[in-house]
Amino acid sequence: MNATQLIQKKRDGEILSAQEISDLIQGITSGAVSDYQASAFLMATWFRGMNLEETAALTKAMVESGEHVDLSSVQGPIVDKHSTGGVGDKVTLILAPLAAACGLKVPSMAGRGLGHTGGTIDKLESIPGWLARQKTEEFLKTLSTVGCAIISQSEKIAPADRKLYALRDVTATIDCIPLITASILSKKIAEGTQGLVLDLKVGNGAFMKSATQARKLGKTISQVAKRSGLKCRVILTSMDQPLGNTAGNTLEVLECIDILKGANAPSVLPQTEHAPCSSSDLKELTLHLCAQMLELGGVCKSVAQGRKLAQSRLEDGSAWRKFIEMIEAQGGSRVDLEQPQGRLPLAEKTITLTAGKRGVLTRIDTETLGWALVEMGAGRKKASDPIDPSVGMILHRKLGARVTADTPLLTLFVNPKISSDDLERIQKSIRGALHITAASKPIAKLVLESL
Repeated sequence: MNATQLIQKKRDGEILSAQEISDLIQGITSGAVSDYQASAFLMATWFRGMNLEETAALTKAMVESGEHVDLSSVQGPIVDKHSTGGVGDKVTLILAPLAAACGLKVPSMAGRGLGHTGGTIDKLESIPGWLARQKTEEFLKTLSTVGCAIISQSEKIAPADRKLYALRDVTATIDCIPLITASILSKKIAEGTQGLVLDLKVGNGAFMKSATQARKLGKTISQVAKRSGLKCRVILTSMDQPLGNTAGNTLEVLECIDILKGANAPSVLPQTEHAPCSSSDLKELTLHLCAQMLELGGVCKSVAQGRKLAQSRLEDGSAWRKFIEMIEAQGGSRVDLEQPQGRLPLAEKTITLTAGKRGVLTRIDTETLGWALVEMGAGRKKASDPIDPSVGMILHRKLGARVTADTPLLTLFVNPKISSDDLERIQKSIRGALHITAASKPIAKLVLESL
């Protein structure tokens, strides 16, 4: 194989054969193909795309770059969920234990932040002692006894994806349908799940900005999944504003604890001068996706029945207890979850941004907020950057809110070591992302459609 020739072929818009794609992925995995050559391949693919056969071949090659997890010892229906990412999207932290409490086995192999979007693993690593890595036997034990496990991609599972995932994050090649498809499905197929519900984000805070783009991605993933023998359901959901009332790693964990413990329990979010907005959208989406998983896995005969079961398991505390079990099984402490104040890292310096004028909050440039979080340290500019779990934001208002000049919109939690110039630049960026107009505008539904 000559990697340069294959890169040139794709650059010129030609179709690569399954063997050529397999050879290239093997070279990337072994190191025979350098990172700069892999980056060139990613950029060529971003510009030229791939047809369905190439995308299926890329997925297969990435699966075969490592090992398959054998889940035959796990009893019960095995269904996972994946999101294409957004700002404030912490659904998996609630959904995995909730689905397990309803009778599913959820082998969630999650990722770190990608571009302007947060990562499930980064959020959970805010919890002291929690370990994203488990040996296969430990993973199987947790999955069998608890019913769910959220782990990072091991070195042996789709290692080609792990390499390409990190390169995509820093080479502006994230929003590419064949690369997204192969990345998602290679991990899910290799982890051994029987079914997958895909939460495909659409909007200004998503990688897919339009419903047309999202439908194309959804159909591609569905077709490739079918070829691979994986049951798959695609749900399009809105990402025109952050999901829930927090963004940033520790803050998102705290919001999830609030939902899992229920409305009657005292909030564990930090007490600021202004109350956070509602988490109803986060709760609603979690219940909707759980219902889809339960129907897909055969636990319930209909989505409506699944919704009813999920609601009851959330309200009776079953999901909260499963969450504690899962975190403890992966090295975390019950005490840190039940009494997180002062135990989970949280920046003490806060800055509240107000509306500045009267009107209606009609648009939030959600991607801009995501990049502001990256600048604050909640995400990575390059693959080697450390994450600061203590920084983030609490939202006080969301789309459709009527405001006056003094109305608080959000509170930033910032590292006190940040320079005044950087902080001013971040605040200016965030202010520019919050659009207030005299008249209200339609707000996109949370759940847009199912494919």
